[in-house]
Amino acid sequence: MSSLLEDLQWRGLLADCTDLTGLSDRLNAGPITVYCGFDPTADSLHVGHLMGQLTLKRFQLAGHHVIALAGGATGMIGDPSGRSSERNLLTREALSHNIGCIKAQLAKLLDFEVEANPARLVDNAEWTAPIGFLDFLRDIGKHFSLNVMLAKESVRSRMEGDSGISFTEFSYQLLQAFDFLHLRQTAGCELQIGGSDQWGNIVAGTDLIRKKLGAPAWGWTFPLITKSDGTKFGKTAGGAVWLDPEKTSPYRFYQFFVNTEDVMVAPYLRKFTLLSREAIEALEAEHAANPGARTAHTALAREVTTLVHGAGACEDAVRASRLLFGGDPTGVSASALRDVAAEIPGAAIERTSLAGAGVNIVDLLATTGLCPSKGQARKDVEGGGIYVNNVRVAELARQVTESDLLHGKHVLLRKGKRNYLLVIVQ
Repeated sequence: MSSLLEDLQWRGLLADCTDLTGLSDRLNAGPITVYCGFDPTADSLHVGHLMGQLTLKRFQLAGHHVIALAGGATGMIGDPSGRSSERNLLTREALSHNIGCIKAQLAKLLDFEVEANPARLVDNAEWTAPIGFLDFLRDIGKHFSLNVMLAKESVRSRMEGDSGISFTEFSYQLLQAFDFLHLRQTAGCELQIGGSDQWGNIVAGTDLIRKKLGAPAWGWTFPLITKSDGTKFGKTAGGAVWLDPEKTSPYRFYQFFVNTEDVMVAPYLRKFTLLSREAIEALEAEHAANPGARTAHTALAREVTTLVHGAGACEDAVRASRLLFGGDPTGVSASALRDVAAEIPGAAIERTSLAGAGVNIVDLLATTGLCPSKGQARKDVEGGGIYVNNVRVAELARQVTESDLLHGKHVLLRKGKRNYLLVIVQ
């Protein structure tokens, strides 16, 4: 079997394949062209979409040709797969905006500059929009059996539900199949990959290619990722974990992965990182021997954050994370400090109070409420339990001045090991 397919299977990235033996033989014969589609239903992809991007990346690193498809046409319809109700239809303007945002995110993981096998980015509106309705029905629709379409799980479940399914969403698989056919004809694309909920749509494409061209084509799906309790992966109390740093900051993105459940950290290392099998198995062994060290969690968070946001943003997130464990705050960026501020209590003081000699630490502790009284504040300082910017306060005479400010407006106070408060100077 192809070494790439063996690696994908070891990583748990195979749910279904139309012909695994045939695909393996084809990969052993030379580079193949593979595509994965991403519908622009929002102006950012989320962590669930990483599976498709990273699988494309693995194919590219193995020397194959990869195509990322932004669904400007299919996005106007909405895929019924995995949904219990109709999607809200987006305007052309909203779709255009979303596609622009998604293209930039796809370009972060795929290499569009490498000379041998640069990635390609396409929009299916380019070949779908010019086709007339009657031509589409004659050339594409006649090759689809209504019985087969009705038997599709996503269609059947919707028909049995209260909301039903519209003809608009029912026709989605014809459009996706047409995408595969077009890419097979114009780009020599022989393989489509996607999540397991796309199996019916992908098979529709391989069947259409066989009927129209008599040419080989394969479909491959990877499992949809869930948490250990079976709930949807990529959701937090605050909503989806986005790839857009303006929607989910690199700090929160890092925190999402570093807080992975122990039982899921090994599968996530395999699926969401480009680490070698040897490196992952070493981390798995270390995690099994000493899970409290959280070495595997840290490696996972570092790898994924670096892939999505870059090494600089990852290091910034690491420094911000260490801040709440006694780390030096001076190297933390202003944006990361704002993210940390959302995790701990805060208190505001006037800038004038820091003028001249500044404010005494005892007064500041009482004023901000970190200590209930000046008397208790004195006891805490004398007991060695008070820190300014994670540096222990050694004497009651300690003055907090403008020289202590982080990015010109913050002072981090700590009482004991974990009782933090961020002073905001106004």
